[in-house]
Amino acid sequence: MELRHLRYFVAIAEERSFTRAAERLWVAQPGLSTQIRRLESELGVRLFERHTRGVDLTEAGELLLDRARVALTAADVASRVGGDLKSGVLGIIRLGVCSAPRFGGAVPLLHSFARARPAVETNVQECYGGALARDLREGRLDAVIAPTVCSGSDFRGVDLGCEPWTVLVGPGHRLAGEGPVAVEELEGEEIVVTGHRDGLGYDRAVSEMLTGLGLTPVLRPGGPGPALMADVAAGEAVALVSACTTDPSLSARPLEPACSLGFRLLWQVETPSPALAELIHLAEERTTTAPVDGRPALRAVA
Repeated sequence: MELRHLRYFVAIAEERSFTRAAERLWVAQPGLSTQIRRLESELGVRLFERHTRGVDLTEAGELLLDRARVALTAADVASRVGGDLKSGVLGIIRLGVCSAPRFGGAVPLLHSFARARPAVETNVQECYGGALARDLREGRLDAVIAPTVCSGSDFRGVDLGCEPWTVLVGPGHRLAGEGPVAVEELEGEEIVVTGHRDGLGYDRAVSEMLTGLGLTPVLRPGGPGPALMADVAAGEAVALVSACTTDPSLSARPLEPACSLGFRLLWQVETPSPALAELIHLAEERTTTAPVDGRPALRAVA
């Protein structure tokens, strides 16, 4: 049995006529009659009662009609899967998102993508940038959102924007309060960093930013995972984080003078999957239209 046999059968059942069905299907009536006889022979039942006015369905024909329609609908859906995959309407994206520091623009980007491509399954993994870069190189991730310091010559990418650095301060610390923190106030303060090999990019970015502002960094490894900012909460140190990093128990004060950290969407393969290509396209569109710190964002693909 072939799908065309079911299509022929449904057309005849709906038209109640071999002649009208043949016209509808653009096939010769003798050939249509031959195919239906073969279908009846294969099934071992009569599907139509033939008479001078046309045909009527037998009891077996009535039963087959419902099931044939279901089968044809399922076949049409299945035939569209390949096209949907090629167009990026369907698929799976394994996306890594850097947990320290964070990029606030990841939320609206992923929200917009989920609304534009609801059938694409996006699996998100949050970790330090070094681990994400390693998983991307080894094929365990399709793309990552990470600081530009995580970029490599073997990665392709698009700039997403920048996040201003802020000073994260615990309630008992001398710098607790509101308003900007002058960079001179950080002189001699212990600054929490990850101290982890996978957080090296973030740690280096903090150190280089402070050095560039004329300070001698005093870096202090934080706790593992969610305990990273435990010393900050205890008032024993401060941290430099992106502005979108929030913790209700801690104060995030702008740094003066203002400094920012760039973020990129990175991928490795030269020809990304259709679903990933759709995410890249959306990121490019948002980057070229959204201002960053009052300035038009720049787009760059490496």
